[in-house]
Amino acid sequence: MTSSNDAIVSDRSARHVEDDLKDSLLRAVAQSALRTHPCVHSYFEHLFPADFYLRLLANLPPRACFHELRHRDAMRADGSSTRLRMYLYPENLWRIPAPQRGLWSAVADVLMSGEVQDAFKRKFRDTLEARFRRSVEDLSFYPVPILVRDQPGYRIGIHADVGSKAITVQFYLPGDGSQRHLGTVFHAGRDGAAAEEITTMSFMPNTGYAFPVVPHASWHSVMTTGSTDGERCSLMLTYYVQDGVRAWCKRRYDRARSLVGLGPRG
Repeated sequence: MTSSNDAIVSDRSARHVEDDLKDSLLRAVAQSALRTHPCVHSYFEHLFPADFYLRLLANLPPRACFHELRHRDAMRADGSSTRLRMYLYPENLWRIPAPQRGLWSAVADVLMSGEVQDAFKRKFRDTLEARFRRSVEDLSFYPVPILVRDQPGYRIGIHADVGSKAITVQFYLPGDGSQRHLGTVFHAGRDGAAAEEITTMSFMPNTGYAFPVVPHASWHSVMTTGSTDGERCSLMLTYYVQDGVRAWCKRRYDRARSLVGLGPRG
């Protein structure tokens, strides 16, 4: 039987893990360079404490916890999807086996924290304030954390994220450098010479990127992954706009849908 003292120690240990994780993420975001070409973005290194990163890789939830993304770019000819995803909302974590649940609960809590959101708002202050025409201190976005497992054949064409998104973040989770070429590609435009003007985010261990969403400007893509590339694992963190009652309600509706394995409807 677990004593009350054991429970206190366990709770303190969990808080210590979250604090270390949060501190590491905040430091990586703050120290990253703000890049402006071909669009505004940042690339991060050493996101998680090294030992924590290895624990993440060793404790990926089983495939039964994931559902398919029904997106045209992700679909195979047989009707199956090449992108598997799991929403890391606290109420969804019961799907994860108990030995792994605590680890991913810590990740979810940190990714949904106000401190991490504030770090990204500060990083992209100028772009966000130009888009929303007010101070980032007056902006509040809705964080949606998702664990993603892309299968061979996954791709997504050149696109700019929809206006309901404010900031897009992706943390890469490869085991080594063999998938370096699988990173997201930023483009100066969607067509012609602008589409060929690119910067690639190297898909390396414990790295990631983020960008403020500018409709019709933040162009990016992912090349088709091959049969020898293996599974492409990552953490997506999307900050959604929630101005007004309708947008506020939609975010909560989408969260409710995730309980039954569904995701946002646009």
